[in-house]
Amino acid sequence: MRPVISPESNRYFIAIIPPEPICEELHQLKFLFKDRFSSKASLNSPPHITLHMPFEWKVKKEKLLKDKLTDLFCSAKPFEVTLRDFGCFEPRVIYTAIEKNDAMTELQKKLFKFCKTELNLFNANFKALPFHPHVTLAFRDLKKPMFYKAWEEFMTRKFSATFLCTKITLLKYAGNHWEIIHQLDLSI
Repeated sequence: MRPVISPESNRYFIAIIPPEPICEELHQLKFLFKDRFSSKASLNSPPHITLHMPFEWKVKKEKLLKDKLTDLFCSAKPFEVTLRDFGCFEPRVIYTAIEKNDAMTELQKKLFKFCKTELNLFNANFKALPFHPHVTLAFRDLKKPMFYKAWEEFMTRKFSATFLCTKITLLKYAGNHWEIIHQLDLSI
């Protein structure tokens, strides 16, 4: 069950959004899951790799959030990201897998620490989970029988794409979908 958000607050999360045409390819895979496996929840956000899960933040402090994140990421260097094939979290989630990436892992650790110490954000339910970067294609509304049908197809299906990550994205929940509200450039 989702927490009740006060009228003065909204939900945000921080992610990497692949550039075009990779983003469109992933979006089309999300539509495939909607059309063939009756899972449409992932269409509520652009294809992304979550760096910091959704959190509540006061709307009146949104500029402060953007400014602090800009300061954090201005010294981070771009890095290459490779998406390779598919994976799952049985029995509900199917995703595009990400090859091991030390630069991304270090950036995520730095962000997680920054969010705790500088922004006072704590996601207690998830603090014990390891960082497992991926691009979700189908999740919470994927019924178990459809999951197994889809996974039978995707467990051997091939997919490969590589891009240079030069931006980190802040997204905000807009009632029924997530919107990009700020792009943070990594230093070049």
